[in-house]
Amino acid sequence: MGANQKLRRRTVWLLIIVLAVGFGAVITRLAYLQLVQGEELQRRAIEQQLADTPISAKRGTIYDTKGKILAQSASVWQVVMAPAYFDDGAEGDEQRSLVASRLASILDLDEAELLEETKQNTYYVSVKRKVESEQKEQIIELQKELAEKYQKSGIISLLDDYKRYYPYSDLASSVIGFTGSEDQGLWGVEYQYNDYLSGTPGRIISAQNGIQTEMPFDYNQNIGAIDGSSVVLTIDETVQSIVEKYMKQGIIDNQVHERGVCIVMNVNNGEIVAMASVNGFDLNDPFTILPDQKKEIEAIDLDYLIKHDYFEEDEDPYKLSEEKKKELIEQAQNEAESAALARNWRNKAISDTYYPGSVFKMVTLSMALQEGVVNKDSRFGCSGAFQLYEDTIHCHNTAGHGTQTYQECLWNSCNPGFIQIGQLVGKTKFWEYYQAFGFSDKTGIDLPGESEDQFFVHDGVEGNMLDTDLAVASFGQNFSITPIQMITAASAVANGGKIVQPHVVKQILDNEGNVVKNASTETKRQVISESVSEEMRGIMEENCISGSGKNGYVAGYRVGGKTGTSEKLIDVNDDGADDYIASFCGFAPANNPQYAALVFFDAPLGGNYYGSAVAAPVFASIMSEVLPYLEVVAQYTDEEASNIDTAAGAYSGMSVDDAVAAAERDGFTVTVKGEGSTVVSQNPATGASMPTGGTIVLYTDQSGTDEKVTVPNLVGFSVSEVNGIASSYGLNVSVTGMVSSSDSTSTTQSVPEGTEVAPGTVITVTFSGSGIAD
Repeated sequence: MGANQKLRRRTVWLLIIVLAVGFGAVITRLAYLQLVQGEELQRRAIEQQLADTPISAKRGTIYDTKGKILAQSASVWQVVMAPAYFDDGAEGDEQRSLVASRLASILDLDEAELLEETKQNTYYVSVKRKVESEQKEQIIELQKELAEKYQKSGIISLLDDYKRYYPYSDLASSVIGFTGSEDQGLWGVEYQYNDYLSGTPGRIISAQNGIQTEMPFDYNQNIGAIDGSSVVLTIDETVQSIVEKYMKQGIIDNQVHERGVCIVMNVNNGEIVAMASVNGFDLNDPFTILPDQKKEIEAIDLDYLIKHDYFEEDEDPYKLSEEKKKELIEQAQNEAESAALARNWRNKAISDTYYPGSVFKMVTLSMALQEGVVNKDSRFGCSGAFQLYEDTIHCHNTAGHGTQTYQECLWNSCNPGFIQIGQLVGKTKFWEYYQAFGFSDKTGIDLPGESEDQFFVHDGVEGNMLDTDLAVASFGQNFSITPIQMITAASAVANGGKIVQPHVVKQILDNEGNVVKNASTETKRQVISESVSEEMRGIMEENCISGSGKNGYVAGYRVGGKTGTSEKLIDVNDDGADDYIASFCGFAPANNPQYAALVFFDAPLGGNYYGSAVAAPVFASIMSEVLPYLEVVAQYTDEEASNIDTAAGAYSGMSVDDAVAAAERDGFTVTVKGEGSTVVSQNPATGASMPTGGTIVLYTDQSGTDEKVTVPNLVGFSVSEVNGIASSYGLNVSVTGMVSSSDSTSTTQSVPEGTEVAPGTVITVTFSGSGIAD
């Protein structure tokens, strides 16, 4: 074989090898792309060919238990632009400039940024969401102008969108919560039930051409959004309004520094009828802080930074540059603003823990009765203090209560007496009951942010108590629980011993109004017996008649309850004085409990900080309105019946003689103002609540309607004295609170002294007994 032939043969084999390797690599690569990366490449191809734009779903409505709307999504619009429709050249530039200028003006946007967006080669640019009706109308006018001037349609479009509204502004704000810019729940029920409320967004699927430009809307495929489910709360708007009204006034009257809490709960099924953490925030404007908070933040300066340890020990703040000082102050102000918002949003009813104080004595006594360690022959001494090893624990009555029954220990709210009762229960059983009443676990309420308790821990074991721990725990000190845990336990004391599940959502409805879910109202467990619960109801009812809780008494209703005054561990206003929490927890009717309420004021800085003086009267005011509204039947004593309010009759339009006769038949005293022969107006107005036997002022012309009287001081007097003073001024008095006790004294009046009012005006005066400082 010649040399040339060998060379050709080698060349052929080399070519064969090269081709085999090359084609093998190609085939291997194709197999890899097809079998291994096939799905991924297919997905990427579809993404390149299609653009996917979400369509907002309408968020479900939040209703109160009676069907009133508390949160609702109303129709607004989204403005979108199709820049691909603009002409080329100078005319296109003119169109872009006009659209950018007009949209910037209408929607309050940056014109330069909008002009850049008009240069995109696309059929879909989202310009702005949540556009209101007024702006929508201006957009429509711009569409018409483009159509008339340039024969252009489709450059600007309006798509359906939704915006969240809260009709009652700040009512139950920490419970309802709010949404963010994308309609996602950020707090409260809005957050907790977001998956139900949010619905399923729709989609606009747009085809794209080879250079990645979206095709016109004619090539779109629309997949409709599915509206969210609606939520029905257990909250009753009327009860919530009553609660917030009296709690806000209580904060003012008692100069409460750290807000207040009130929970009203159905003791038998755990439904929360009202839950207030006042003062809260405007649900329609949740990111705006209050004026007082803003003023405090703006006052932050270098001295503030020094006081709050913003600098290292070896750092001299006075030697920092002005630029650095300004930077640190701005940082501190931003942190303070964030903290202020968090404080406003915080639901103290479930997120704050506190020492329950003497309110907890109802739980300790229930333990002792259930274990049978106290009976009718048990006696407990009080000399004014209790010596335990090296610790001296004082009673609020420094002179002592002497020898008491266990009932008297609660009525007197005697700490030494309860230390002895707690010792009879013992540390092991106390911890077991503490857990059984639900204090060692979160209640599981259907709201975000619930906190856990803080109980005694020794040697790493929770519930491992020292003798001193048991002593102070027996009257509610040195351990922390949440208000929702306390009212859940109090409900068990009242309802026959059953621990119920507290909840704020009653039902979930689909977007057609069908019930898709009901809240569970099953009992969790039995913690005390029905017989023990019955005895506790009687003891606590007597406490509201003649004991430490009598300022929580509600005329016409059998109320059981307990006051509490507990220390705080921090000085909230840096005045060097101890600060306290004043509370009252009670239920009604005592013989057949239906509703419980806990009133809690955090750091009252006024003239009094005891639960009996601060919280109990507010509880009484709330329940005096709430119980009749909730159709709990009243049973008045003769003395109470004499102070019951009635409704003013209709006398306008009658002759003077007929009107006077009619009013007197209705039991009212009558005063006539004017020289006319026919009654043209009256005070109080027709149907207004006023005291039985009160004064009706009838006006026969306009001459007397300008007459005013100055409201006198009505605080610090007995019922008869208040009625006498008011009568001499031609005013009516509506009496609330403890009026049957011999030491009852008026403590507040609804219209301040010195106010100018019309004769016959009704002033609500609240009475309280001297009570026990607890």
